[in-house]
Amino acid sequence: MKTQNVSRTVLAGGVGAVLAATALLYVPEFAGQGAPPPPGPAERAASAAHAGAQAALPDLAALITDREKWLRDHPDDEASWAELGAAYTERGSRLGDVRDYPRAERALRRSLAERPAARGNLDAQLGLGALAGARGDWKTAREWGERVRKADPRRWPVYPVLMDAYNGLGEYKAAQEAMESLEELHTGAVVRARAAQTYRDRGWREDADAAALDAAALAETDAEKAAALARLGDLAWERGEPEEALGRFGAALRLVRDHGPSLAGRARALTALGRTDEAVRDWRAALAGPQLPEYLLEAGELYESLGLDGDARALYERLRTGTWTDAEVALGLLDADHGDPAAAVVRMRAEWARGHRSVRVADALGWALHRSGASKEALGYARTATEEGLRSALFTYHRGEIERALQQTGPARRHLAEALRINPEFSPLHARRAEGALTALGELPDGLPAELLSKPTPPRRS
Repeated sequence: MKTQNVSRTVLAGGVGAVLAATALLYVPEFAGQGAPPPPGPAERAASAAHAGAQAALPDLAALITDREKWLRDHPDDEASWAELGAAYTERGSRLGDVRDYPRAERALRRSLAERPAARGNLDAQLGLGALAGARGDWKTAREWGERVRKADPRRWPVYPVLMDAYNGLGEYKAAQEAMESLEELHTGAVVRARAAQTYRDRGWREDADAAALDAAALAETDAEKAAALARLGDLAWERGEPEEALGRFGAALRLVRDHGPSLAGRARALTALGRTDEAVRDWRAALAGPQLPEYLLEAGELYESLGLDGDARALYERLRTGTWTDAEVALGLLDADHGDPAAAVVRMRAEWARGHRSVRVADALGWALHRSGASKEALGYARTATEEGLRSALFTYHRGEIERALQQTGPARRHLAEALRINPEFSPLHARRAEGALTALGELPDGLPAELLSKPTPPRRS
């Protein structure tokens, strides 16, 4: 499940870029009457947005309150409606609170009612694109984003929205081109964070880490710096360096004490280091705040690995019964491994039919097919998930198990071993299963051709 966490962190940054495009400049009430008073929380949020930075959540809430109050007296202010909609979307995305999304849509539609798209209301259209992305509706996000780009190709906040949409649809070449356009038009932490994500998805680990370090150095608020440090922690954990990940998540939590992605990331790192009591503590803290569906699945699998079956089942049930906007992959993996694999196939086929062709969806569909007994069909999806560029231990493990079921002994042995090289502790449940499967396959026989004995090489930047 881990592969989607960095993506979600970056999605929040893309939503923030839309807020940057719509935020209004605050003019102090006492302008011309001496030194202005210190900025209040709403002004801080607006100032952060103008810089493309992530605002602190209390400041974002203050900005929302301020815009709501303003609009009660100025209901025809289409720019403020667009800003309010963007702020609702950012808050909902960062808190995982779907109740903000209908509010965002009403505000953005009201903005379009006051000034239609035909009259150049790009802010509201861009906001609707970000909202669609936050809901996991990648086709709609792409449609709105492409409208805005056609009207104003130099409007930089549209490119993070388009990148999310293209990645969700599996259009990785288009996502790369959008990244190149973004780099031509804008600089700063949000761009370097996006570059880190792009490099990670291509398998360029050193480039991803360097770009993420740049993002942390350029961050202008504690919230934005914590997000950048969490991204660095995710990258370290994904390449099997839990000690380094632990330090990076700890640094993020010193800035924002209840930073959910960092609490979840630290829990993973602690699990990898065998410090499971501390990991359980951090998962409980992460689940006490804004929840993402993958958190429930990952924490449940840790509890299951520790023999805490009742606690695991309770978390799985919370995942099944929760209200989510983008949880199909988590729910598909849950059913595949802990429920009804046939139901997982139905769910993931529906995602694929919607045009959601990301490596995450390909992996989950392939795994569901394998778990339901259709390993031959599953292999094509597993290949799609593992050959795009992203180096995912979980995806590689899934492919190895599918190949083992098809009695493709050589490829199975190679991919199971590769999963454990990528990250020996990629899952509290599946890492041990990978080790067991590899042991069951036994050693390579003597006398094999040299090409079957060679180790796979990681993707190189071209």
